[in-house]
Amino acid sequence: MTRIPSATADHRIPADRRWRLGETPWLGETPGDPRMRVIIDNDFSGDPDDLYQLVHHVLSPSVDIRAVICSHLRPGDPFDGGSDTAENAVRVATDVFSRMGLESRELIVKGATSQLADTVTPQDSAAARRIIAEALRDDVTTPLFYCAGGGLTDLASALLIEPRIADRMTLIWIGGLEHDGLAYPPANAMPVEYNLLIDVDAGRVVFGGSEIAIWQVPRNIYRQCLVSDLELRVRVRDTGRLGAHLYDEVRAVNERAIEERRGPGETYALGDSPLVLLTALQSLFEPDGSSSHYVLRPAPELTADGTYRQVAGARTMRVYTLVDTRLMFEDFFLKLRAFSDWQESRS
Repeated sequence: MTRIPSATADHRIPADRRWRLGETPWLGETPGDPRMRVIIDNDFSGDPDDLYQLVHHVLSPSVDIRAVICSHLRPGDPFDGGSDTAENAVRVATDVFSRMGLESRELIVKGATSQLADTVTPQDSAAARRIIAEALRDDVTTPLFYCAGGGLTDLASALLIEPRIADRMTLIWIGGLEHDGLAYPPANAMPVEYNLLIDVDAGRVVFGGSEIAIWQVPRNIYRQCLVSDLELRVRVRDTGRLGAHLYDEVRAVNERAIEERRGPGETYALGDSPLVLLTALQSLFEPDGSSSHYVLRPAPELTADGTYRQVAGARTMRVYTLVDTRLMFEDFFLKLRAFSDWQESRS
């Protein structure tokens, strides 16, 4: 239930505190060349954990962010029941950029407004076309990671329109059910995992209908990404205006839970943050997300009810079994502090 700005607000960031991606004035140095390209895809009008992921990613100089895809939620989603959640996501992402003084707004792209009708018909959109154009570039050699924290409509559409892009990128996806032999579902779990439920057919296209490399962070693992409310108060809320805004978005969810007699809760899952951990925070030598653990499994097909069906001869995918929350969250807290100290200082 990220609050949707009524209009693009002027947060009155001074001219000398505005910047573009590729610049890191809060570090007092010029970063080297990025190690990888990243397309971010998230439903920014939904669970506010995606705001933390977005801020963390844009404060990470080792990644070259090529697009921020603003994707839709399912109809009637409890976080945003609006008629055009992709447009709401654009407004939220634009507001975050404005609060940060980040002027690279041309990277924000609206995704499809609804899920696929079936597994063969794409939702053609500016987002799908941007994905294809970036994947087919032949003037760069850096690897391309598609970092998805919600549904997969726009990626699936791009794959249906131009299948050649499948072997030109790696998908890192926050979503999907637990795998047999690796974890059990939580008590009273949704039968179809939340992010997959946004567009089950899109998941079926990506898993069983394409050859794209997949690094999956399933439900049992993104639920590991817990921070305490006291951590958020001290390390986020008390870190400048940006931190206060991020905390207030999580606090609004907690207040709603209290009204519904499901709270208060002392923790919150920032479940989209592994998208940053597995890209920006890769090891220097033999680059990889080496502080996290995964197993290799044959990529299953996804059924219409969101479960896995094994397929003989399927390509291998990564299924993460542990993520390094210490590195992930401490890096976020410190980057937020360094940025906010610079933003709120005066030259």
